Amino acid sequence: MTAEQAAAVYARLLGAYGPQHWWPGETQFEVMVGAVLTQNTAWVNVERALAALTQRVALSARAILDLPLAELAAFLRPVGYFNVKAQRLRALCEAVEAAGGLPALERMETAALRHWLLAIHGVGPETADDILLYAFARPVFVVDAYTRRLFGRLGLIPPDEGYEAIRHRFEAALGPDTQRFNEYHALIVRHGKAICRPRPRCEGCGLRALCAAGDADRPT
Repeated sequence: MTAEQAAAVYARLLGAYGPQHWWPGETQFEVMVGAVLTQNTAWVNVERALAALTQRVALSARAILDLPLAELAAFLRPVGYFNVKAQRLRALCEAVEAAGGLPALERMETAALRHWLLAIHGVGPETADDILLYAFARPVFVVDAYTRRLFGRLGLIPPDEGYEAIRHRFEAALGPDTQRFNEYHALIVRHGKAICRPRPRCEGCGLRALCAAGDADRPT
């Protein structure tokens, strides 16, 4: 994927949908919590869980750790896998507390902060990069299932390429631009939900002229 190709896709998506103003979290810590809870579920379910949780305690690492695990899991029922996610959220909170809180994390360089996040139970590359980009405003591109599907169909990434290789492709093509990474990822998600679904709606796709997969359905 060249810089020109990445820019062309971005321009078309931005023209189609406009700015997305992500991430839908009010505080830095809420974004971190949301990144863990949104694994394999829709954000609307995360909002329900957070609303229930914050009626009981303040949204802070210490307050969450003070809750019994079973009670925390009960608040997280809307997000699915609530027992697993309760354990993962506690692991995140324990790590934040042990590191000295958010100010200490802010002082870490991006590579070190990413390494720290990946060492936390239940935090994989996508979750870590969500936190880096949206909570700490670091220039790290987030790769998700929508990215793989869209750019695979566009013929810009190989179907079997690993997460890190895809991330480096985007970062090399776009340069270290936090705001653009933020907007680009949000636009990919928007397009993936609306048009480039598992069964794509190619007739309404603004990227069809660029798309190798779309050519197969185009009349000759």
